[in-house]
Amino acid sequence: MFASIEQTIAQLRDQQYLCDRKLATVAFLALQMRKPILIEGPAGVGKTELAKVVAAALGRSLIRLQCYGGLDEAHALYEWEYGKQLLYTQILRDKISRLFEGVSDLHSAVEQLHLHEDVFFSEHFIVRRPILQAISSPDPVVLLIDELDRAEEQFEAFLLEVLSDFQVTVPEIGTVKATTIPYVIITSNNTRDLSDALKRRCLHLFIGYPDEQRELEIVRMKVPALQEALAAQVVAVIRRLRALDLRKAPSISETLDWAQALVLLNADTLTPTLLEETLHLLIKYERDTQQVNEQLPWIIESLQSSQSPATTTATEIPLRPPLRPAEPDANHLEQRRQEHASHYFTSYRGRTDGRTG
Repeated sequence: MFASIEQTIAQLRDQQYLCDRKLATVAFLALQMRKPILIEGPAGVGKTELAKVVAAALGRSLIRLQCYGGLDEAHALYEWEYGKQLLYTQILRDKISRLFEGVSDLHSAVEQLHLHEDVFFSEHFIVRRPILQAISSPDPVVLLIDELDRAEEQFEAFLLEVLSDFQVTVPEIGTVKATTIPYVIITSNNTRDLSDALKRRCLHLFIGYPDEQRELEIVRMKVPALQEALAAQVVAVIRRLRALDLRKAPSISETLDWAQALVLLNADTLTPTLLEETLHLLIKYERDTQQVNEQLPWIIESLQSSQSPATTTATEIPLRPPLRPAEPDANHLEQRRQEHASHYFTSYRGRTDGRTG
């Protein structure tokens, strides 16, 4: 139970999750106000991890719905076990035949069947998917709707009833209302904009990349075997990589993977050779690899400047990669060549209008 913001920070830290007061305030209010949290930000900054540690801190089960293109209500809410229904129908075939003894017309048969159709459309034959599991759970749970931006807008519209009233409608059974309100966390990597109707129903939180000091604390907590000086070098290199215009900047999770790899390599310090050999753990695209190789001397500079733990923040020393020489414009060069030629040839005596006399 999050009794206060300070206690929320402490409980999340006990689960090895460092957060600032802004994040803890939203996590605390979401529990007290019973409202979902919409967390947006780049991939790998701890959005999904927050749902896991909140579940652990509150002592609740975590139910996760991973979104993807083409996700519909059947995969998120419920499905009928048609195979099981068919099997029961075959086993009870004799029983079903007796129901229609003495029935002479089709209308009477349909009415007779209607009286018993709830037998095969009942709780025994329904498969509960994550949302219905969270709604119908007798115990409070944490519901994680992960990467909602990957699903279509129609699925967003379906979620509005769930997020507003914490209830879902199953046509064959009726409306299922939550007996205990789940703690809902929705994440988005900002690959598309979510609807205003969805955002209006949620407490909003944006998680970006941490500053240098906080990321250093995260590395020390998650990878305690990493030496202090090496941890400072790791964070310094990561910050310079993020300053580049990369298609996929290294996230916190990749920072931790890299730090763990350096521990396994028994590294005491990050040398330029070791940096080049392990860069593939951080860079995911060939285009980014080329850009990093061009700026490698500038990145290596951070190894000397981070021998001691950093005491300045990113706002105090702005990171800017050196500018590459501008490529000449072919059209501009051709125009300059024509101007130069015109000026040169018309300077001779005996020439008029640019032609020889």
